[in-house]
Amino acid sequence: MIAVRRPTFDDMNLSTGKRVRLHRLMYEHGPANGTLMILPIDQGLEHGPIDFFENPESIDTDWIFRLAVEGNFSGIALHVGLAERYLKHYAGKVPLVLKVNGKTNVPSDEESFSSCTSSVEDAVRLGADAVGYTLYVGSPAQDVDIAQCNEIRRDCEKYGMPLIVWAYPRGAAIKAKGGIDSLYAIDYAARVALEMGADVIKLNVPKWDAATADKMPKPYNTLQLPEEQALAKVVKSAGRALVLVSGGSKMGDDDTIHKARVAMEAGCVGLIFGRNMWQRSWNDAIAMSTRMHDLMRGYGQ
Repeated sequence: MIAVRRPTFDDMNLSTGKRVRLHRLMYEHGPANGTLMILPIDQGLEHGPIDFFENPESIDTDWIFRLAVEGNFSGIALHVGLAERYLKHYAGKVPLVLKVNGKTNVPSDEESFSSCTSSVEDAVRLGADAVGYTLYVGSPAQDVDIAQCNEIRRDCEKYGMPLIVWAYPRGAAIKAKGGIDSLYAIDYAARVALEMGADVIKLNVPKWDAATADKMPKPYNTLQLPEEQALAKVVKSAGRALVLVSGGSKMGDDDTIHKARVAMEAGCVGLIFGRNMWQRSWNDAIAMSTRMHDLMRGYGQ
């Protein structure tokens, strides 16, 4: 079933520490077949408590951790405060991806920048198997962002910690060239993350918008591809880094499964679906995680 061969650990030239930690994420938890299902809960900082209104139980981080464990996810991604307060009871039951930078969504995205909220040393101290870093490609603040990302990358190399980059196009310049969801923007973000040293890259699925297509640089302005082919091109631009697809806003059940299938057919290593999991009731969230596992069985390697 798999359409594109994903890079192996040898292809990625991983250090021993990174191999050990990625092996835990990819082969000892979740589907455990070389794919990834990560449950992110960084939205409380990024969006505020508004995201928890859809399912009021989800504001309790214990509820989220139980979903990660009982839904058999490969890992849970969150900020240091939640890790400090809630992780101990679940240590060893689900791997931790410590998100080491973030911002609120109160200011405009025109000059997006996420400052560090914790460190790679915190990740090691907490027993994490990876760190997550948001890089805003195209933002006027990208000079500071790239420098900060480089410091995180150097610490990841020092401690043998896999680096997952949330590669998000942002800013007025990106909007002027077709928008944050365009193939141009997401393809560029994938390449930047690869060249910055990401081991895994979190991306959105590109969307074609005829109304803004003419704003994209050539040849993207005429490159109208089906979503699977567009994402496969992004995966190719990501080179010898693994690609995760973001779930984004909550969708219906069939749309959620469709997005997951497109990601895996395009050659992604897996999914990082948050709101599409924990904005459902408990029974619905468990049922959706089961459907995800059923899908992922066909994409192991």
